[in-house]
Amino acid sequence: MVIKTVATNRKAYHNYHIQESIEAGMVLTGTEIKSIRAGRVSLGDAYVKPEAGELWLLNAHIARYEAGSYMSHTPTRPRKLLLHHKEIDNLSSQVLEKGFALVPLKLYTKDGIAKVEIALAKGKKLYDKRESIARRETEREIGRALKRQKYKRR
Repeated sequence: MVIKTVATNRKAYHNYHIQESIEAGMVLTGTEIKSIRAGRVSLGDAYVKPEAGELWLLNAHIARYEAGSYMSHTPTRPRKLLLHHKEIDNLSSQVLEKGFALVPLKLYTKDGIAKVEIALAKGKKLYDKRESIARRETEREIGRALKRQKYKRR
C-alpha cells in the first residue's frame, strides 16, 4: 500500500481542537485527479458541509490541469465525499447538535486513489491559539539549548 501525501491543512491544527478523524473518498473528474497527482492542491480555506444526507468538500482548490482542454474543471467546485451512510449520519448529527465543524486535514493518494482525511473539530479560542504558539516556541528554545550543550561538550 503506497500512500503519498499531496496537501495538508496546517491552518486546521492552528484553528481547531481535533476530536476524531476519518478517511473519505472523493468524486473527481479526470483532470482533477491528474492535477492532484501533480501536487497542485490547496486545502487552506476548505471545509466540509453536510447537505441532504451527503457530505460536500467546499473551497478546496485543485488547480486546472495544464495539459487538459478548455473543458477542464473549475478549481474550487464542490466535491462529493464518499462515506457509508451511518458515518455520514453520525458526523452530520454531531455537527448540527454539538457545534462541531468538519475540516479536511490532508489530501493524499492511496494506491493511486485520491482520499481526504476529514476531522470532527471544535474551534479554538484566541487564548488557546496563543497558548499553543507559546508552547511550540518554548519547545524550540529547549531543543536549541540542548543542541548548544551537545556541541560545547565536544
